[in-house]
Amino acid sequence: MAVKRLMKTFQEVIPSSKLQVAAFYCFTPMKEEVIDLLLNELTNNASEGEVKGTVLLATEGINGTVCGPMEGVTSLLEQLQASLLEKTLEVKFSWTTVQAFRRFKARKKCEIVTMGVEGINPRKSVGVYVDPLDWNSCLSDPDTLVIDTRNDYEVAIGSFEGALNPHTDTFREFPAWVDSNLHMLVEEKQPRRIAMFCTGGIRCEKATSYLLQEGFEGVHHLQGGILRYLEEVPQQKSLWNGECFVFDQRVALNHKLLPGVHCLCYACGMPLSPEETQPSSYIRGVKCLYCADRYTDEDRARFAERQKQFDERTKDLPGNLARPSS
Repeated sequence: MAVKRLMKTFQEVIPSSKLQVAAFYCFTPMKEEVIDLLLNELTNNASEGEVKGTVLLATEGINGTVCGPMEGVTSLLEQLQASLLEKTLEVKFSWTTVQAFRRFKARKKCEIVTMGVEGINPRKSVGVYVDPLDWNSCLSDPDTLVIDTRNDYEVAIGSFEGALNPHTDTFREFPAWVDSNLHMLVEEKQPRRIAMFCTGGIRCEKATSYLLQEGFEGVHHLQGGILRYLEEVPQQKSLWNGECFVFDQRVALNHKLLPGVHCLCYACGMPLSPEETQPSSYIRGVKCLYCADRYTDEDRARFAERQKQFDERTKDLPGNLARPSS
């Protein structure tokens, strides 16, 4: 199977890493009864394979990220692939020496990536896929409007130079931004094409479906997202700047798809650079420069107690990336 072949290749590239991380999605019809069956079976499979992470299931498809020994990750991905009626999973692999998740969760959702707009169906209408090796030409083309469809805090630690940042806090805000800004921007600049990107490809793929529904033309998106780009494009030819935020306990990845230098503020969830943890106002797990004026004294006391309990639980677990629950 393709999943096994890909995993073998990546194991040869980074043989010293112990755990594999797989980020995957697929827009494909899923029957309710198949979803209900998978919810239990995936949990059992993950437990047997020592795999942790999150898998979201909906009638529109599958979305998830998991981490564990290569054999366990392979088994779980094969189980998911076998459940699909059509298409194959879009999978990106990376590696870590410590577990990136605290537990395994399989959940049934209304959408595998929440936009909140009815009728959006990437299976029926989707933009043109741009191969990662061709993405640089989009970035350097003055007639292409490049849009980062991720959240503002993700963009803050890394993006492609010249990409437009919609300054959204959640993907749900993207349609409103399109309505308020993109129509006027396209009318003003008259781009030949619009090219969008996100972390793993799922948000920008759904965004292209929405833009096509709204009447936009020349809509493109980076196939496999930033993770696939970092995987396939040599660093010396890369136009990526910074680190790529990921929704697990590694926080961010560098160009080698290994954990970067950023950490999280456990109070507000913002990614922090090493320089941003240096001021005396920073208190681990309690306060950072982004939330210094956001919470009450009662909140701070609760955060401090949570951090204290977390430190006590993990003091004998050096190298564990586990962090307090938000």
